[in-house]
Amino acid sequence: MIGVLVSGGGTNLQALLDAGLPVRAVASNKRGAPALARAGDLPTASFELSDYASRAERDTAMADWLQQHDVDVVVLAGYMHLLTPQFLERFPARVINVHPSLLPDFPGAHAVADQLAAGVRESGVTVHVVDEGIDSGPILLQERVPVLEGDTVETLHERIKRVEHRLLPQAVEELLCAR
Repeated sequence: MIGVLVSGGGTNLQALLDAGLPVRAVASNKRGAPALARAGDLPTASFELSDYASRAERDTAMADWLQQHDVDVVVLAGYMHLLTPQFLERFPARVINVHPSLLPDFPGAHAVADQLAAGVRESGVTVHVVDEGIDSGPILLQERVPVLEGDTVETLHERIKRVEHRLLPQAVEELLCAR
């Protein structure tokens, strides 16, 4: 069963729900994250870092909560915090993320802006397993997205999101089937 971690609007969460995947719980690092409303009747919880003595303590509480909801695969759908080794150890090779570049190029939180600043002609989407590095885990799926003349961060990111909404559910389904 799938637990989804979110920080923002939740369009990738919506793509997982629309694909009919077995999402069982949704957690956020922000109490007011609009994505939590997308969860509908699913259990939701917020784990704000400021409510805990450390990131490790917060991640342990979040992992406990997810496992109480029978989650065994965790999907980061716009979740904008790094996870601690304590969290990753609870879900070994079962935490996946979607990233707006063709990794290993342009890891990190500002990938779209970084790509435009570098003048690349091609961007993309990568779905990968999360490890202790920053966007450095094994790649599950990738797809290219062209950079068009005159693209802004917003226009390029919008085209990338359309691919994310298709590729992330596909990768999650493949991972579930492989298990």
